[in-house]
Formats: sequence, structure tokens, C-alpha cells
Amino acid sequence: MKEGNLMASRIDQDQVKHVAGLAKLELKDNQVDYFTKQLDDIIGLFETLDEVKTDNIEPTSSVSDQLNVMREDVADNWGQRGALLANAPESENGYIKVPAIIDESEDE
Repeated sequence: MKEGNLMASRIDQDQVKHVAGLAKLELKDNQVDYFTKQLDDIIGLFETLDEVKTDNIEPTSSVSDQLNVMREDVADNWGQRGALLANAPESENGYIKVPAIIDESEDE
């Protein structure tokens, strides 16, 4: 609820700093101000939703009348190996060649 420049705050800067610390985030002062307002607005939206009367309303798990339209997960050969390898930066012996990501020389 706004009254001029004063607003009843649902969250304060100390709480934002505390949560940021728990999340291992470093926030500058201007970011603390920004996120305090953002989080206060978000909490306000939840308070608005909490005012909606939902008595005698059946729970809804989907808002669509469609049933599961997913296809069965089956491997298929699309016959595009050559095209895929042609788009790869490097290939060798019919496989895409990628840089090594594990350097075993450091394991001593």
C-alpha cells in the first residue's frame, strides 16, 4: 500500500542481505535497494493471490484438455550421419572429435 513515497515494506534490506549471504551472493548497496523493492513487489503479488477466494474450487493439475501428446522414446536412425559429421568442427573415424576435458597428467 503506497502513501506518497512511503510504502509498508514486507521485506527490509537486512533480510535481503541475509538471504544474499546464504546464497553466497555479493550485492552492492544499489543492488540491495533494487532487490529489496523487487522482492517486496513479489511478496505483494503473493499477498494479492492469497486474497482470491478458492473455496469449493477443484484443484487443477492442467489447464489444457489435451492428454499426454509425448511420443514413445525410441532410438531411430535418421540416416543423417554424414550431414551431422559435415557440420562438426572436427571428426575422426565416423565420430565427432572434441577436445579432452580431463587432463590425466595432473593426477600424480
